[in-house]
Order: sequence, then C-alpha cells, then structure tokens
Amino acid sequence: MKKTTGFDRDRTRRWHPATQAVRGGTWRSEHGETSEALFLTSGYSYDSAESVAARFAGEEQGMTYSRLQNPTVAMLEERIALIEGAEACRAQASGMAAMTTALLCQLSAGDHIVAAKAAFGSCRWLVDTLCPRFGIESTVVDGRDNDAWERAIRPNTKVFFFETPANPTLDIVDMAHVCGLAKAHGITSVVDNAFATAVLQRPLDYGADVVAYSATKLMEGQGRVLAGAVCGSAAFINDVLLPFQRNTGPNLSPFSAWVVLKGLETLDLRARRQSENALAVGKAIEGRVARMLHPGLPSHPQHELAARQMEACGPIFAFELPGGAAQAMAFLNALELVDISNNIGDARSLCCHPWTTTHYGVSPDVRLDMGVGEGLLRINIGLEDPRDVIADLDQALTRVGL
Repeated sequence: MKKTTGFDRDRTRRWHPATQAVRGGTWRSEHGETSEALFLTSGYSYDSAESVAARFAGEEQGMTYSRLQNPTVAMLEERIALIEGAEACRAQASGMAAMTTALLCQLSAGDHIVAAKAAFGSCRWLVDTLCPRFGIESTVVDGRDNDAWERAIRPNTKVFFFETPANPTLDIVDMAHVCGLAKAHGITSVVDNAFATAVLQRPLDYGADVVAYSATKLMEGQGRVLAGAVCGSAAFINDVLLPFQRNTGPNLSPFSAWVVLKGLETLDLRARRQSENALAVGKAIEGRVARMLHPGLPSHPQHELAARQMEACGPIFAFELPGGAAQAMAFLNALELVDISNNIGDARSLCCHPWTTTHYGVSPDVRLDMGVGEGLLRINIGLEDPRDVIADLDQALTRVGL
C-alpha cells in the first residue's frame, strides 16, 4: 500500500468494509510508518504568505488550524466515511457534540423537528429543552409507529431525528419508511447509529441523509476516550455542518482520533462477536426476567424488522425486573464479573440502571413514557466467554429472588 492509497477513493471504495476499517484513510508521512502518525499540533507553518492566503481562501490544499483540519483527525474522518458509505465525515469531541452539531447546524428559530421519544437521555434534552430555547419547535412520536411520523409533519418541519436501536429500550425504527417519508417532504433525516455502527447496519442504504455517532462506544470499543462523528453528503458536511463546527469548535483531539483509528481496526470482529455473545446471554436469562428487550430474540415485537435492517443486533439489550428500583439495585450490587457502568460498546460487559443514570436528567413522567421503568436494566455484553457472563447474571438473579 502506497503512502496516500488510503485517501484514493477510486481504490478504497472497492475494498470490503473490514478492509476499509483497517486501511482506509491511512496517510503515511515521508517516514513510511505502518501505524497512523499522531500529529499533536494546534497550528501549521507555511512556506510563504501567499500560500497561507491561498489555503484560507480555499484555493490551495493544506492544513490551516487544528480546529479545522488535523492530519490524524482527517485520517479518522476518511475511514469512518468509507465504512459508512458516506461522501464525507466530520469528527466531533463526543457523541453528544456530534448530535448537537448535526441538529443545530441546520436548524433555525421557527423550524420544527420531529424526534422519536425513545432516545438517550441527553438526546431527549436536546429535543425537549435546548431546541425550544432557540425558537425551534419539537414534537416527539413513537418511532415504531410509521403513521405517527407523517401525522407530526408541519409546513416548517426540517428534521427527523431518531435512534435505531434506541437507548435503552431497543425500539427499532423502520428506516426505509421513515427516511423515505422525510425525502418525500424535503425533510432531512438524522439517524443515531451508535448501537450498531456501519458493521451491523448502514442507515444511508435505507435513505438516511445524515448518520451521527458516539464513537466512544463500539467504534473505539475499549472505554478509553470520548469521540463523535457526523456522516453525510459532501454538500451537507462542507456547506452546512462545517461552518457551524468551524465557529463553535466541538472538535476532536488528535490523540482521541488516533485511539479511535486503532479501535476501528478490530470493529468488525468485535461487533460481530459481541452480538453473538449478547444473543447467547439474552436467550439464557429471558425466562428469568419480567420483560426482555432484545431485537435479536423472537420475543421482541420488532424482531422481523430488525432482522431485515441489521446483520446482527449488537451487544446491548435491556431487561426488566419485577421488583422495581430496589430489586434492580440489589441485582447490580450482586454482580461479581459484570461491571456497574453506564458506558456501552466496551469490550467488557457492563450493566446500569437507566432510571438513575443515563435517563435521570429527564422527568419521571417522560422516562415512563419512553418505556424506561424503575426496574429496567441495560446491559452491554463484552468479549468475555458468554458462559461466564451467564453464570454471573444467573447468580445475581438468584440472589434477588428470581
């Protein structure tokens, strides 16, 4: 592979996704390093005053300032765009920076956004609290109800925003229908794909306009850094998103970008193995809990839709205990192998209580309307032997009387 092959789309677009995730976007310096170089610099120098003027005017290729471009970050952006099947990508400082940027870069006072009610707590805060502060109207709908999206459309509706699978209830949105409806009405669809990544589903293939990520999760995969990304057409990324990012600064650090680049090299292997492990664990404990929320299991009401849209259903599922918060807390305290943690996508198995953690920032009434009850637990299944995870969950369930 030559020094700049990783940026040659004529070549890299012909590679399969697993190859793209290892080699896409690689740009080697004159030293010929095999691992991507880490460029820790805030600014750049120029050979002439005319050169810097030409770069700022967009007439000459090259770096100007690391709030706009950095070689390490640029490698990550190209790699994510490739595996996503997108024309362009911009990395962000965190997943919530990505969600905020993807929405606010295109919305103004007087606009209207329709969002699925089942969502990460901070995403609901964006829709319910932040957008209205700026005069942006919002409506939340049951994302599983195709007709609800159409009923919510107004003349000023500009964006559809949803997660699939949703956090933490694992609701599945029919992307082909909802994104097709958006296109028919001139609405931009923004899909949070953090629970799956492009390895397990590619929203752009189902008509989505923009795909946003917490790359902290499966992309990075080992709980080391925060990162986010927004993918879409070159016109959207360069003409709509980039001016917002340039002037507000939610940029990813080069070091964090380098760590995510390393994570992407094993993403295909991890996402598939963790999905297999999660399915095995879900099957093993389904009969022990009051309610199981795993789209890979036939008991999930949208199992067939998930099977059509996803190659596998990911490492995350949720389950409900009948004894409410007290029993859920006791279960967490009884775990011996699985960590109590509110992160997901990690190579380690993690479990949390959304009512008191990820969704604590929204009101109890909203939590209940989203399907987040006091007895609900969300679990991320890692790369351990699933038999050991099952044994740990089994003993914890027994200790809480289930």
